[in-house]
Amino acid sequence: MRRVETADSPLSARLAAGDDRALAEVVDRLGTAVHAVAVAVLRDAAAAQDVVQDVFVDLWCHPQRFDERLGILRTFLLMTARHRAADVVRSEQRRAVRELRSERLLPPRPDPSPGDLVAAAETGSEVRAAVRSLPQEQREAVELVYFGGLSYRDVAQTLDIPEGTAKSRVRLALSKLETRLDRRLLEHS
Repeated sequence: MRRVETADSPLSARLAAGDDRALAEVVDRLGTAVHAVAVAVLRDAAAAQDVVQDVFVDLWCHPQRFDERLGILRTFLLMTARHRAADVVRSEQRRAVRELRSERLLPPRPDPSPGDLVAAAETGSEVRAAVRSLPQEQREAVELVYFGGLSYRDVAQTLDIPEGTAKSRVRLALSKLETRLDRRLLEHS
């Protein structure tokens, strides 16, 4: 079979030699098209971007997989993107089926009894009362961490205190809550 020279020949040779500028040229020239193919299959731009990255990383790591005798680089990359995107779709479908099967195998959760609901409400009331009984500085820190979902750093910024102080306030508050709640909740048992 006679080798056909294409415009991709010098670029392919540079890729095979490990020339990172060659890869940058390929990405600049064909990245948008590769992304468009992946989006067409996946219907998700973020997932398509992952496929694009995989395609170009694979080209960089294994440039010998592109055979100029079989076609042009554009076609090779677009087909690779299409196949990778289809693999992602199949993988996602298998994951969804596994999750559905797993859910069906689990026994249904029983509805809580009226007694369970009352006990949960009483416990919630006890916890809220215990939190309200904390000193204001500790209460604010605990509320921001546990009810506001903030990190210690964010609590420190919100309250304009050092991060170590925020941690100390939460630690002291938790210690007090543990003592109060253990005693109260044990009395109800």
